[in-house]
Amino acid sequence: MELTVFKIDGSESTKKVTLNDKIFNVEPNDHAIWLDVKHYLANQRQGTHDTLEKSTMSGSTRKLKRQKGTGGARAGSIKSPLFRGGATIFGPHPRDYSFKLNKKIKKLARFSALTYKAKAGQITVIEDFAFDAPKTKAYLEILKNFDLVAPKTLLLTNESNRNVYISSRNLKRSKVVRAQDVNTYDVLNASHLIICENSFSELEKMLI
Repeated sequence: MELTVFKIDGSESTKKVTLNDKIFNVEPNDHAIWLDVKHYLANQRQGTHDTLEKSTMSGSTRKLKRQKGTGGARAGSIKSPLFRGGATIFGPHPRDYSFKLNKKIKKLARFSALTYKAKAGQITVIEDFAFDAPKTKAYLEILKNFDLVAPKTLLLTNESNRNVYISSRNLKRSKVVRAQDVNTYDVLNASHLIICENSFSELEKMLI
């Protein structure tokens, strides 16, 4: 597949890029995508949640009332989960949600996600650019030039450009990452991919 390279003002340049079939034209594997997205989201979880059980919470251990003769159920502790303010039954405790996923499955998931974007025509290639200083208005102007202000966008850059990253950070529906850091979740979460011209070499280094 061949795509035209656009200038940041929205006009076409004379250059074109050919998408690598090994990355952008594979047989998509939905199960690999599901596993990789699940792996990514699991790694984002802190797992610091904790609840107090009967043995760990503070409170009197005095028996509340006599065993028999009250007409009610037996009650031995004010920390009982049956009482308001009592302990939690089978509550969550700190744990690690991460799990191992093979590199081949991760690559296949990324290939599949990028293939879906390519086949749907949701990829725009632009010339490399940089900002001298962080300016959200300047980045927003680029999105306006391609009519991509409303959709969720993911910009893949060739190298880390802090000014471009900071300029996009205040826009909730825009994200900027280096091509070598791209993951399946970000690709699928974006409605449209914007790829800088020289980022394709980084994608090939990382994925092939």
